[in-house]
Amino acid sequence: MSTYFTSELFDFLEELSLNNNREWFNANKHRYLNHVQEPALAFINDFRPRLAKIAPHFVADPRAQGGSLYRIYRDTRFSKDKTPYKTNSGVHFRHEASKDAHAPGFYLHLDPDGCFAGFGLWRPEPAVAQQVRQAIVDSPAIWKKAAHAKTFTDRWNQEGDSLVRPPKGFDPGHPFIEDIKRKDFVAGGSIPEKQVTGPGFINEFAAMCRSAVPYMKFLCSAVGVPY
Repeated sequence: MSTYFTSELFDFLEELSLNNNREWFNANKHRYLNHVQEPALAFINDFRPRLAKIAPHFVADPRAQGGSLYRIYRDTRFSKDKTPYKTNSGVHFRHEASKDAHAPGFYLHLDPDGCFAGFGLWRPEPAVAQQVRQAIVDSPAIWKKAAHAKTFTDRWNQEGDSLVRPPKGFDPGHPFIEDIKRKDFVAGGSIPEKQVTGPGFINEFAAMCRSAVPYMKFLCSAVGVPY
């Protein structure tokens, strides 16, 4: 089996966090290309057939620009933090409809401070969040199986922000009111660095994605996109 990510990726990102400036990055750009970008693009390319079997309407795009790999460059226009580079590497397998609609995605985060996998719908517009909430009310048994089955909760935690109070029009006594209050409909879990750098990681990540299929199917149905 192929090994995609190595300790050099984490070494580079850790050093970047201590030297987050253009001079250092330009002097070490070859390390970024060799140990971060190229392995990630190879991983994305090789994950395409696996993703097609797991979730045929989601996209693994191995382009260096505009594909599934997040750019290393930070958008500092509206941020007080003007450091130019991200100190992690992120891969997002988006739904094919994501350019035209809020749609769920699969996510892999590589970081010296901790790696994790994530799934779901991050910070949807209010109208889209309402669709998910209403779907939970309309199909509580399906939601329970998708988000609260032991096989899911043993591996993943629902995360993100929530409203302080139940949204207007929803029963405060609903058994899933804490889910209905969510602003983010995402789940995730940590991955040991040793696992990320192991030879079987691409198959292990595929298994992680498969375990999230009921959750992702529910969200896709709720927002009206095909799974």
